[in-house]
Amino acid sequence: MKARILVGIVGAVLTWSAAAQETTLAKVKASGAITVGVRDSSLPLSYTGPDGGPIGFQIDICRRVLEAIQSQLALSKLDVKYQGVTSQNRIPLVQNGTVDIECGSTTNNATRQKDVAFSLTTYVEEVRMTVKADSGIRSIRDLAGKTVVATTGTTSVQHLRRHERATGLQLNEVFGKDHVESFLMVETGRADAWILDQGVMKATIANSRNPAGFAVVGEVLNSEPIAIMFRKDDPAFKKVVDDTIRKLIANGQMKALWTKWFMEPIPPRGAKLNMEPPETLQRLWAQPNDLPMETFAAK
Repeated sequence: MKARILVGIVGAVLTWSAAAQETTLAKVKASGAITVGVRDSSLPLSYTGPDGGPIGFQIDICRRVLEAIQSQLALSKLDVKYQGVTSQNRIPLVQNGTVDIECGSTTNNATRQKDVAFSLTTYVEEVRMTVKADSGIRSIRDLAGKTVVATTGTTSVQHLRRHERATGLQLNEVFGKDHVESFLMVETGRADAWILDQGVMKATIANSRNPAGFAVVGEVLNSEPIAIMFRKDDPAFKKVVDDTIRKLIANGQMKALWTKWFMEPIPPRGAKLNMEPPETLQRLWAQPNDLPMETFAAK
């Protein structure tokens, strides 16, 4: 009996080990399917469009990646399944194999690189704050005694705390479960400022009921490299993702996608962000890299 139990345990371990070592491309080849992690409110990078499907700058990049994967694997059809993720669960869902590739608004940093892998940087974000236009808040110094909201699971919380320690400001921190709730807290007066990536905040404001009532203000708290996320230790998969990004940059499609999502009207309200690509991102288009935030910021 003990021998049969031992054999069963060993068999289970070997099965788990084999599954753990399976590459993403092998998994996709065998199943003919891939699961893409998407956000529902990270405008204009990854969000839910008017028809209920995922749209955005990162989504368009990932669709080009999926086309490259299908071509490389010689699949007549690739079944693409979309899985909604949040700031809290996106990394675990990539780690456990529920999501094969995450196309959202995730910052590449050293801590996360211990658990997951990232593509070449696709977007560079500056962390600032959103306030009501008539609030009188224009600088971090104006936040003394105020209530500040950050979306749970975002790196913006770290920057806010670091700045608070440096200046001695006393702040009341609250957390929104997602970007929609964080903005709603400012909109309804439950928070005085929302700290996040300025591109996401500007897009959220532009598509709100009263865009003129809000402003993105204050010092840049941090510059963050945003990238596509997938499982660690899978160089073949990373190569197809990175090669696609390099091709998009080289043939001008990356700049065209930027124009589409940051310069032209976007759903659902046809708002225009009128955001030129940051100088840092333009340098990355010339020399792409996958440096984490800590090293990236030091360059």
